[in-house]
Amino acid sequence: MRNWKDIVISPQTPLKMAIHMMDKGALRILLVTDSENTLLGAVTDGDIRRALLASLDLQTPITQVMHKNPSVAFNTWSATRMRKLMQQKSLLHLPVVDESGQLLRLETLEKLLYPEARKNSVLLMAGGLGTRLRPLTENCPKPLLKVGGKPILAIILENFINSGFNHFYISACYLAEMIKSYFGDGSQWGVKIDYINEEKPLGTGGVLGLLPNQEISSPLIMMNGDLLTNIDFGNLLDFHEEHQGLATLGVREYEYQVPYGVIEADSYHVKSIVEKPAYKFFVNAGIYALQPELVQAAPQGQF
Repeated sequence: MRNWKDIVISPQTPLKMAIHMMDKGALRILLVTDSENTLLGAVTDGDIRRALLASLDLQTPITQVMHKNPSVAFNTWSATRMRKLMQQKSLLHLPVVDESGQLLRLETLEKLLYPEARKNSVLLMAGGLGTRLRPLTENCPKPLLKVGGKPILAIILENFINSGFNHFYISACYLAEMIKSYFGDGSQWGVKIDYINEEKPLGTGGVLGLLPNQEISSPLIMMNGDLLTNIDFGNLLDFHEEHQGLATLGVREYEYQVPYGVIEADSYHVKSIVEKPAYKFFVNAGIYALQPELVQAAPQGQF
């Protein structure tokens, strides 16, 4: 897909310029945003044709042509939910915004139906003991616990496949044979699965040291094998490559409320009392995109 940023225009854009950008962008849609990148509307090639048939002046502001309430998806939606909306409304494109209406990207039906094949490998960490979920995990590894009738790890695997990934490493330790028996070599899903054997739990960094480094020549996505998320893994990888960092970490906002009044004091003098204040933090969500050189630098056999 062409760069969607090339089809973003301001509300002051005249119709003539919009026609030029529509032709140059070759996506059959323009997105109108304000100076804060808030989505104001969308213009399709059909809107342009209707404007010309109505003999509108070519200097007419695009705001008189655009749809002011276009269909949108939120960045928390899954690819499946976006695809269903587009098929229900016969849409070829769908702007994606955050909760404040900021434009984040443009999804296309073609991309959702036929995701780009990714050469990048995925490491799914499934070696934990699942102690906090006992007795459920006494005879079943946590990644094989079912949600909606399907193992957690199978849901994760299928989400990656739907984003175009086809080569996976699964690290296993506790009840590893059950995981290997369920997923096999991946042929049931049309993908390749290799296994990393942890003789003892090694944690996130330790597992990296067990990978066959010579096979990792492009950014690797690593993720906990018990994490359910709607994240678009392809977009995560695109973000990582665009910003050219050694590592990209997935995070989530976590709020903690102190259950008591918090006192601010200066020596023996109370300056203020804040009743049950709430504090927000960004915490590690267990999803990473890593450059090959970072993977290759991981120590072997260390936690």
